[in-house]
Amino acid sequence: MAREIRPETADADDALIGEAIERASRQTFTTDPPRTLKGQINYLMRQLGSARAVAAELGVTADSVNRYRRGARKHPPKPVQDRITEAVRSRWQPRVRERARQRAAAQTGMTVEVRATFGYKAPAGTTDDARFRLLPPLHLPPAWAGRLLDAQAGRSTENPNEVLAAAAKELYFQERGARAHQLEEVELTGIDYIDARY
Repeated sequence: MAREIRPETADADDALIGEAIERASRQTFTTDPPRTLKGQINYLMRQLGSARAVAAELGVTADSVNRYRRGARKHPPKPVQDRITEAVRSRWQPRVRERARQRAAAQTGMTVEVRATFGYKAPAGTTDDARFRLLPPLHLPPAWAGRLLDAQAGRSTENPNEVLAAAAKELYFQERGARAHQLEEVELTGIDYIDARY
């Protein structure tokens, strides 16, 4: 390979892949999550059970949570509002999102677009220099989508980066066996941009 993958780089790439999959799952919502501050706080109270638990999740005091819930304070600082919105969206419609993931893994697959550094392992006489490139939207068939979703959820021994690199090797670089037969391995590092849809 052109260069060695450092553990912290792989972890950062895995986190970016996980975020892209999470964003994709949010596109499957059948109804919108609460938009008002009071509605969001009430939803979190139902999910977490107490003002103290909500406060711990958001990094604020229980008194602040109660003020938001009563409407005594309507405009939290932007970082707090962002954490509130994220906490709500990450818990919204879990069954809908899980059904969408299962459908992607069994029937429809998923589409991933990624810009990163790709390195190659191939026989002598071929280049193995890593290059930064944007892959066009790559449709992962259900088997690949299932592997990626399982890796992201920790249900397999693979990590998301490895699965995505292997999928790129087979589906993009080798065009499902139509070319680049001598390509042994593809390494994906330094993800700069990633988007997923399913």
